[in-house]
Amino acid sequence: MATIVIVEDQADNLKLFTALLTLKGHHVVGLPDGTGLLEALRRERPALVLLDIQLPGRDGFSLLEDLKSAEGDQPWKVVALTAYAMPGDREKTLAAGFDGYISKPIDVRSFSDEIARYLG
Repeated sequence: MATIVIVEDQADNLKLFTALLTLKGHHVVGLPDGTGLLEALRRERPALVLLDIQLPGRDGFSLLEDLKSAEGDQPWKVVALTAYAMPGDREKTLAAGFDGYISKPIDVRSFSDEIARYLG
């Protein structure tokens, strides 16, 4: 299956996302903030990055800018995994350059299938 990096500051959410994806056979690397994200991407070479928007320190939008400007081959897709779920938030994240958008709270029954579509 795929390697997925998740940047999520809420420990319970990170545990839930990791458990759901691990059950599907994915290798998951979790980070509580953006510290070390570029190093993790170089080391892990993930197919997908799930990036929270509201993070301590730097937010997901500024981290996305780093990811998009990183040198070298970038095989990963970056999907916003965010509690920002007001009208227009999906469009704002996609316009910023995210490859996809998943709102929290997630639907645990369909989360793995939604991730599979981004990996497909």
